[in-house]
Amino acid sequence: MTILVALGALGFAVLVLAAVCGWIGLLGIQILRARRRDAQILQLLDIFGPVVDRVRSDPHVLLTWYPVASAARQMFPDAFAAISQAGVEPFPFGETALETAHARWTTDWLEWEHRNDGNSRRNRETIGLEIERSQGAAAQAARDRLDALERDSLEQYQRKYEEYVKVSRALGALTATPTQVHRDTGT
Repeated sequence: MTILVALGALGFAVLVLAAVCGWIGLLGIQILRARRRDAQILQLLDIFGPVVDRVRSDPHVLLTWYPVASAARQMFPDAFAAISQAGVEPFPFGETALETAHARWTTDWLEWEHRNDGNSRRNRETIGLEIERSQGAAAQAARDRLDALERDSLEQYQRKYEEYVKVSRALGALTATPTQVHRDTGT
């Protein structure tokens, strides 16, 4: 009988030991998961932090990185959700970032257009004065330069405007789908 009691006590001790080992194992798994999530968060901040800053000065960057961020959000939803909870908007590109990039792009275009118009006007005026002061072949050469300036200016304007429209539409497509941003982040 004492052997049975000893075996029963030993069995109970083995069960308690197994339960403690299982609990320690689960605790270890939770710790490892938390560390992995923390490492993912740090990596995402390290990757996207500088990109967020670059997007503020160059909206083209957003067009390149937005799909990358969307894919990463799907791959690491918990890490992105944790980062987004700490901020006001979804990380790294919320609605405000998209709207700001679009506004920056438009502002850059308007500034370029203003500078280009001013430079073209000054160049036309300078050549116009040359035409008025010269005669014969010199006047014709100045008129030819004026024609070339007008063509070059128009071609440059058209190229720049096409780029503006293309990027503007792409940025507009991103800002037109805020539900996609929230669906990707789970918020």
